[in-house]
Amino acid sequence: MIQFAQIEYLLIILVIPLLFLFYGLKRMIRKKRIRRLGDEAIVKQLMPDVATSRGWVKLILLSIGIFFFAIGLSRPQIGATIKEMEGKGVEIMIALDVSNSMLAEDYTPNRLSRAKLAISRLVDRLREDRIGLIIFAGQSFVQLPVTTDYVSAKIFLNTINTESIPVQGTAMGDAIMLAIRSFSLESDKSGRAIILITDGENHEDDPIEVAKVARETGINVYTIGIGSDAGKPIPMANGELLKDKDGNIVVTKLDEQTLVKVAEAGGGAYVRAGNSDFGLDAIVEKIRELDKLTYKSIVFEDFDEQYMYFFGIALFFFILELLIGERRGRKFFR
Repeated sequence: MIQFAQIEYLLIILVIPLLFLFYGLKRMIRKKRIRRLGDEAIVKQLMPDVATSRGWVKLILLSIGIFFFAIGLSRPQIGATIKEMEGKGVEIMIALDVSNSMLAEDYTPNRLSRAKLAISRLVDRLREDRIGLIIFAGQSFVQLPVTTDYVSAKIFLNTINTESIPVQGTAMGDAIMLAIRSFSLESDKSGRAIILITDGENHEDDPIEVAKVARETGINVYTIGIGSDAGKPIPMANGELLKDKDGNIVVTKLDEQTLVKVAEAGGGAYVRAGNSDFGLDAIVEKIRELDKLTYKSIVFEDFDEQYMYFFGIALFFFILELLIGERRGRKFFR
């Protein structure tokens, strides 16, 4: 299967019909001028060395050359080599809170956007470590299984919003349990960690007990608290602030106490996120001190470039066009 690495250069092909249009107009104007000189047949006899059809031949050759040149610029590639690569690193499952409370604006522009930015910057610095992503509110969902495909990780990250989970709430325990089940089979004994990013307002289950289960299976649980002690109201899509059933404005605060206990139960550490220093990098550095696991992965790479063949064909037609003159008995373009 053929693919183009820089497909935008194929737009050059659109120039070809314009060349034919302009050349056709030029021929029409030229004929009108000849008619003004006198009878067209007599004028042609006075210019016997002019070959009227050669102009079209030259244009066709030039157009073919441009066509293949455009394809060459777009870098056509065929096939892909399947390689089994061996890596050594840790596995990190990030569990990100996407409940409505993450829309609070005590971070710029809000808690969720700030957390996504920190994760994106972390992904940019990863090399051999594998990363997975879980989103949670009242339920949990694996947004991205553990992978070294960092490009896909950022794509999936960008799609996350508070509507990604239809059931509202903050079920931290469920998120930790799903993360435990989501590690690869290769990482049964070492190099596993869960990073929980949330404001800590748990309404559904007991995350501390689940964190203990994670630690017993060799998985460290780290927590990042995002929010403020004073709290902030939650802006909604309609421009209003979220209210409870009694009509009071809901203020969401950071529950550090719960997050500290979860981190202690999970054998990890708690970090409070700042606007400038989110704290994610510091936790990842601690995780990298864990025993690394060796894993194998199948990747597709090394597409076979074909551009040089198209450039060669284009050059052939360009040279051929130059060797054909518009006058009989002449080899070169006047």
